[in-house]
Amino acid sequence: MALTLYSSSSLEKVFPGKAPVPLTQHLSLLQEDQVSFQAVLFPDGDLHRRAEFRVQCQAADCLKVTVRRVAPVAVQLPAFAAFDDNYISMEPGLYPDRLEPLYEEDHFYAIRRTWSALWIEVRTTSDTPAGTYPVRLTIESEEESATLEVPVQVIGCSLAPQTLKHTEWFHCDGISQYYHEPVWSERYWTLLKRQIEAAADRGINMLLVPIWTPPLDTRIGCERLTTQLVDITVTQGSYQFDCTKLDRYVQICKDAGIQYFEMAHLFTQWGARHCPKIMGTKDGVYTRLFGWESDATSPEYQEFLSAFLPALRAELISLDIADRTYFHISDEPSPENLPQYQACRAMVEDLLAGFPIMDAMSSYEYFAQGICKVPVVATNHLDPFLTQTRPEEFWVYYCCGQGYQVSNRFIAMPSARNRIIGVQFYKYQVQGFLQWGFNYYNNVTSIHPIDPFATADGDGSYPAGDPFMVYPGPDGWPQESLRLVVFSDALCDLRALTTLEQLTSRAHVLALIEEGLDEELTFTTYPHDPAYLLRLREKVNQEIAAHL
Repeated sequence: MALTLYSSSSLEKVFPGKAPVPLTQHLSLLQEDQVSFQAVLFPDGDLHRRAEFRVQCQAADCLKVTVRRVAPVAVQLPAFAAFDDNYISMEPGLYPDRLEPLYEEDHFYAIRRTWSALWIEVRTTSDTPAGTYPVRLTIESEEESATLEVPVQVIGCSLAPQTLKHTEWFHCDGISQYYHEPVWSERYWTLLKRQIEAAADRGINMLLVPIWTPPLDTRIGCERLTTQLVDITVTQGSYQFDCTKLDRYVQICKDAGIQYFEMAHLFTQWGARHCPKIMGTKDGVYTRLFGWESDATSPEYQEFLSAFLPALRAELISLDIADRTYFHISDEPSPENLPQYQACRAMVEDLLAGFPIMDAMSSYEYFAQGICKVPVVATNHLDPFLTQTRPEEFWVYYCCGQGYQVSNRFIAMPSARNRIIGVQFYKYQVQGFLQWGFNYYNNVTSIHPIDPFATADGDGSYPAGDPFMVYPGPDGWPQESLRLVVFSDALCDLRALTTLEQLTSRAHVLALIEEGLDEELTFTTYPHDPAYLLRLREKVNQEIAAHL
């Protein structure tokens, strides 16, 4: 039987019924860098019969090469109603997304008379010697075999360090719910550690810290599974705090490479009207101390914060992360919530003196009036922040609402739309990026948990791919999405552009970005053709090589 095998770029999404575009771009990378391509195959034979294959990968020892199968996932909701023409499709169906480890180390299956793909990733270290190295793949079954060889050039210059602060909100409850492990059990700590390490490995250098269960995406009057790190005891009106679990969590983060920390929000989402769910042992009984029933500006909550925040400050200093810690008031307050947000901030401003306070908000008034000095602005609401006075620390975010014109990572979007944001970060000198779902395994407002292998859109709650970037693997190890790898490629693009700037000038790099474009690159206008990104990165790499 015949086996068709060739390479395609990491920006292709391979569907069973359509031959992918072959890779024609030369592949290169720097030291401490990564590059991916896909080995696409079409096994002939009986229609739709499953066949087992074995893959052998040969590459130089100085390269770290991983091979994974690109697995399809179910997409019910490709996007919300406000969408544009830069989607692969608006039809529900099976879309490539999950990067599945090979079984028995080198085996995978494919369906005959359909297209499928293996994801090949090449990574380097600071010690990888410059040179061109072939990556050779042999794929065989009992009936056929084929070989593919792709040369990869390593350039002898390390990527500039990542200076972008990058957080994907880390949700601790889904890990417990999916694996049926009690929160803070030893097995749970192991699972948690693996997901934190997976985040840090892909350029996520800030993590959400659940000092108490984060008041995020929770239906009013309901509650999410408790994932509170700080143990609180109340005796005759006096508060005591035990930070043993907080210390362990922070140490796991630091060991993984997490550099920055954001404390769970001090008030509820979308208006700051209520208190987070805060659990504690009061006069010997474990109970909810505060929650939806508690007014945000009540004297009781003020008294609690007056005791808690100084104790937390002391602990952050002891952990040596106080100068790398951010606080939140309330997520996504609207303009009409401004007086309430201002009142809540006034409650804690003195208690948080010296700490930056950041919140996702797109109202320029909050910033212009000095109510929030570090606003995190939705990418489709940036105009006033770019044309008027700009925050000293400039953060942007996107979530389910940013599906029209701007970059995002919904599964139904092309990968180039995901990756372009690295170039946009560079051009607009973005200093921080936030996205809400690294591992959100609940449906809308956490009414119930979901199986992320069965639904990538929270049971039709969000555009597929918005709630999470990793799948909880059956063996306890997270499985990456190709969206996570492509986004981390965007971060490497940002670092490569910075590297070239250090060797030439910012003006030179900006000219390179705009070269050949019919219109200026912005957050809403940018090339949709993946060839633009592939060519740009290759130009940048070769110019870096020429300036060494």
